[in-house]
Amino acid sequence: MKNRIISPSLLSADFSKLKSQIDLVIDAGAERLHLDVMDGHFVPALTFGPIIIKSLRTLTTCHIETHLMIQEPHKSIDQYIDAGSDTIIIHLEASLNPKEELTYIRSRNVSAGIAINP
Repeated sequence: MKNRIISPSLLSADFSKLKSQIDLVIDAGAERLHLDVMDGHFVPALTFGPIIIKSLRTLTTCHIETHLMIQEPHKSIDQYIDAGSDTIIIHLEASLNPKEELTYIRSRNVSAGIAINP
């Protein structure tokens, strides 16, 4: 059987207990945390920004997987990398040049992924 990577989403966490919620999923075997970044445009909700990710980085050394559910992700990639994201996932539908953006993310020594909205 292949290794499975579990990336629990922080959207389901109790934000008043964030550190203990992170510790709980890490203690349960999660190796990374998934952050759904929403801008209120590409998707209707508004969630995490780079400031939150930078703060989360101080709470854990766990791999942070940042899913950019935002319009024009190329304008924000550096902010999320600089905040401490270990993986950046962009949406095909929101990207002007997905191949170029994925190559750029990898050039910054960060893992890159692409999401497709069916």
